[in-house]
Amino acid sequence: MASPRSSRKREQKLNELTASQAVTLLRKGEVSAEDYAQACLDRISEREETVQAWVHLDPDYVLAQARAADDLRKAGKGVGPLHGLPVGVKDIIDTADMPTQNGSPIFKGYQPARDAFCVATLRAAGAIIMGKTVTTELATLTPNKTRNPHNPEHTPGGSSSGSAAGVADFMIPAALATQTGGSVIRPASFCGVYGLKPTLGLISRRGVTLQSHTLDTVGVYGRSLEDLALLGDVLSAHDPDDPVSYVRGRTSLSAILAEKPPLPPLFAFCKTPAWDQADAVTREAFEELVAELKDHVQEVQIPSLADAIENQIKVMGAENAAYYGAYLKSGGLSPGLANRVETGAKVSGGDYVKAVNARETIYASIEDTLLHYTAILTPASPGPGSKGLGSTGNAVFNGMWTYLGVPCVTLPLLEADGLPFGVQLVGMHRDEGRLLRTAKWLVEHLRKGK
Repeated sequence: MASPRSSRKREQKLNELTASQAVTLLRKGEVSAEDYAQACLDRISEREETVQAWVHLDPDYVLAQARAADDLRKAGKGVGPLHGLPVGVKDIIDTADMPTQNGSPIFKGYQPARDAFCVATLRAAGAIIMGKTVTTELATLTPNKTRNPHNPEHTPGGSSSGSAAGVADFMIPAALATQTGGSVIRPASFCGVYGLKPTLGLISRRGVTLQSHTLDTVGVYGRSLEDLALLGDVLSAHDPDDPVSYVRGRTSLSAILAEKPPLPPLFAFCKTPAWDQADAVTREAFEELVAELKDHVQEVQIPSLADAIENQIKVMGAENAAYYGAYLKSGGLSPGLANRVETGAKVSGGDYVKAVNARETIYASIEDTLLHYTAILTPASPGPGSKGLGSTGNAVFNGMWTYLGVPCVTLPLLEADGLPFGVQLVGMHRDEGRLLRTAKWLVEHLRKGK
């Protein structure tokens, strides 16, 4: 039986601050960056043997960065919006001072020469790069060592497993993730954190290991919607060296999130063609959620999503084969990934081109729905993270939205048998602000109903 997630009140420890709470205290000097980083490191020391979220972590270097941040503030110099905030970085994102090993023995010990654009942006904003979080093999389907912090016998999801688990277990307040199928939203659902997969191109991918230039999207994790807006504001910048990055005006997601919606939202509850793959507990939970929302929700059908599911599989398969085919020939891939690459190579050129070109037509049907509704309401995953570590779970409720390049946010609102799972909201291209504001309304509305 699913239920809303409980929130027992007790004294909050330093490492349990949300990112948005922490940066306020850090900027004011009410908490030192060194003390805050040490609290996070203490939590990692306590829990890493169980959770196994990290592939590279140097506590001395973390504290050196923190002391430098404190010295900067004490000197009266300007501090950035993320001053002193520890952030985890998924291990497919380049860091000039830490190895980037892509969850694969092929890249063991590989040291990039420069930071990825998103990492450089975080540093410029004052963030402390805490370390590299575990990812699956080349950010695909083969699980790595990370476990679900709520129950280590269950999967944390993939491929952003270490980032999601680290934020969920209070090791770090925020982290970078990426999504090609469901690798931002699904781990957030399984681990019980807030996750944002933004519009394709909002956050630059330069310096990120690509497996699909058509689909790969950089996203963020936090423990509140304010955290997602804070990170999104910092990371949203046009990068002419990323072909999907687009020119945009400087809008503040945090400011939009703080606004009251001009009208109460109306949600389009979309089961999607994947509904028969949802766990019974998820179907029951969404029936209860729809009943709770009453006049604020209507069920809709979007038939074109069936094509989106199939097209995403074709595009990801073909581009996986293009990017990873050389590793198949030289060896070093697991049997599962080798099979995926071999299967992807069989996608014909014609089918691949048709799948890519169909996106705009299918997106038009989504946009038509969103002209009448504030956001699409749908599961973030088939259910809670499954028992066993042989699989990272099913991305069927995510891949269609990744294919369409639309922004998605997952909210840790549901729970079954002590394991969290999320509610996913989907919005229009480049409309993250309204999506986050709508998500805040939903969270507050459900809390009022308790």
